Amino acid sequence: MFKSAAPRITCLSSVIHACALAALLASGLAQAAVENSCERIVVTGNPDYPPLIWAPEGDEKLTGVAVEMLQLALEDSGIAVELLDLGSREKALEAVEAGQVDVMAGVFLSRERLRSLDFVYPPIMDVPSVFFVRRGAAFPYSGWQDLQGKRGAAQQGSRFGLSFDTYAADHLQLQRLSSGESALRKLLKGQLDYVVLERYQGLALAQQLGVDAQLDTLEGSFINAPLYLAISHNSVCNSPALRSALALGMQELAQRNQASRLLDKYRQLWAAPFQPTVEAAEIPVTE
Repeated sequence: MFKSAAPRITCLSSVIHACALAALLASGLAQAAVENSCERIVVTGNPDYPPLIWAPEGDEKLTGVAVEMLQLALEDSGIAVELLDLGSREKALEAVEAGQVDVMAGVFLSRERLRSLDFVYPPIMDVPSVFFVRRGAAFPYSGWQDLQGKRGAAQQGSRFGLSFDTYAADHLQLQRLSSGESALRKLLKGQLDYVVLERYQGLALAQQLGVDAQLDTLEGSFINAPLYLAISHNSVCNSPALRSALALGMQELAQRNQASRLLDKYRQLWAAPFQPTVEAAEIPVTE
């Protein structure tokens, strides 16, 4: 009786082993199929964030520091990059979070975004944000407490780090406007005391409007926040192979300080169309 049981146990063990092996093989083939199907990824981003990323007028493709950093990071991976301008930061984020687009080029980390995105380390670069004021209308500033009671504004959807965002929500009169341009225009009309913007974006907008000479920044007002590439949790291309290729590529670029060189390049490219312009005083600042 006991002798006849032993072969049955052995047989059952063999079946389980075979089933497990088949499952592993199927899983491996499925993973390989996913990875092989992702020789191309679709990338989007904020089309109005020069010089880090933007869509030049009359061109449907995105360009800028974040775009070229991603392309360089994947240069030797065999993965092609297709760029897609969705018209706004909000639509871009929605598409990436839903998995309709694979990668967001240029996004700040937040707790909410960690639920839907894998952030690639190291970041593209640290982006400083500053408080812009009208020239001649600066006020004493030694810390965020000096902003209390002042009329401030920022662009809708902008993030400046968890500490400042929490402080602003609790203590500051910080309007959220549709664009950095509209915020600067209100500042120049005297309707605001300060505008908080990413420094590179603010300088680019000032060049575009021709109002560089009318603006200052509050000394010591830098807020640094890292800007990342992020892969959607819902993307079929979100695989160890893609994450590894991006991380290794970004690490090599960081060691070469590539972002700093690209920043100079794209600041010049963005500013070039606005160089032969009329005097700043002739630029209307009304909405």
